[in-house]
Amino acid sequence: MTAVPTEDGQEPAAGWAPTWALGRAVLLTGLLLIAAVLLGRADLVVLATPFALGTAYALRRRPVAAPQLDITAEDAHLVEGGALAGTVSVGNPDTVPYHLAVVRTRVSPWLRVERVGFGGAGVDVSRSGGADRPFVTAVPTGAAVDLELTGTALRWGRHPIGPAGARVATADGLLVSRAVITEPVRMRVYPMTEPFEAVEAMPRAAGLVGAHHSRRPGEGGELAGVRVFAPGDRLRRIDWRVSLRARQLHVAATLSDRDAEVVVLLDVLAEAGRSGGVKGAASVLDTTVRAAAAIAEHYLHRGDRVAMLEYGPAARRLRPATGRRQYLTVLEWLLDTHAESSPHEPYDQVFGPQLLSADALVVVLTPLLDERSAQMLARLARGGRFVVAVDTLPVDLPPPGDKGWAPVAYRLWRLDRDTMIAQLREHGVPVVPWAGAGSLDQVLRDVARLATAPRVGAR
Repeated sequence: MTAVPTEDGQEPAAGWAPTWALGRAVLLTGLLLIAAVLLGRADLVVLATPFALGTAYALRRRPVAAPQLDITAEDAHLVEGGALAGTVSVGNPDTVPYHLAVVRTRVSPWLRVERVGFGGAGVDVSRSGGADRPFVTAVPTGAAVDLELTGTALRWGRHPIGPAGARVATADGLLVSRAVITEPVRMRVYPMTEPFEAVEAMPRAAGLVGAHHSRRPGEGGELAGVRVFAPGDRLRRIDWRVSLRARQLHVAATLSDRDAEVVVLLDVLAEAGRSGGVKGAASVLDTTVRAAAAIAEHYLHRGDRVAMLEYGPAARRLRPATGRRQYLTVLEWLLDTHAESSPHEPYDQVFGPQLLSADALVVVLTPLLDERSAQMLARLARGGRFVVAVDTLPVDLPPPGDKGWAPVAYRLWRLDRDTMIAQLREHGVPVVPWAGAGSLDQVLRDVARLATAPRVGAR
């Protein structure tokens, strides 16, 4: 079919094609006119006239530009369990109205869309197959219509909305556009941080100022005792009551307040369990990411320096820093966490004790499903680092099955894993299961006490 010029003298864009309705109208008109000529019947010409005039009137203005399709997502500080909002916009840049526009988009299964609608009119799709279905609307000239998606974010990560596609029909349904497809937009969903609190005692506070009471004397808020006045002491530190009783100047000695460096190391060599979202069962990766976010939030709120490491093939690293900016950087860093196994072991050069500060507290989040993880923990402990291993394996992890030797193999694996944990504790690595708030209170207190205890053979 040849292209018919528009009123402006321009030919229609190649993105438009005739529909079956246009073909039927042209075919019926042609057959009636041919029959009228062959049979010499004028009434057939009268019957063909409405079809010809209607088709010509509908095609008096033909579209030139293709429809526009755009996806936007409001993901500012969206946390697991929060309400999501996305929009698929269909725009009409042409001078011809779109009588029919069919829009369809894909949505990540971790984004549960509950309501979809154009403008204020919405349809509940939570029980009718979700948002992956066609939606129909009309788009006037030079305007845009928004398909609004609302629902709930079920799990942390970068989840796509899209790709989306649209086809529009114009000229009373005689012309249809080619499918317009747009790239997906990834929505950032941050992990939900459980309320986490830990004792103030740190193994060895290294900074000059901070919130932790160290064992070193200095300008701080915790009283360490009363001693005789010495040159350099400030007058405001004089304890006049003790000085009058002893007839000699005495000053109050305090302990300095210092910050600490916390290194959170994520073991991503293995994954176990099935994630059920924010209100369902948690897999190893879910527990690891949520615990890392909670620990980082706690120590960054106290003014400490927090660094992130990934024990896996990618060996990702986030440098230590403080403040809210570091916390937002940590959340962005955690969104790209995924489990990845590797047969190689290039970890001595990446995770060696020489690359970690001697005063840092290393919190390792690991399911202890790989022997290399236990070897890495033992190396850090032998290197003199303060290491705390947090067991992220789900307590209710189901056995593989009841067929054959599966139950026996599962029990043997459990015994072997318990033996591994016992050996780590013998090497001085405390292993505690993650249980939210208060998980590390007792173990951090023990690590701090061991750090200040005198070493055997020390002079």
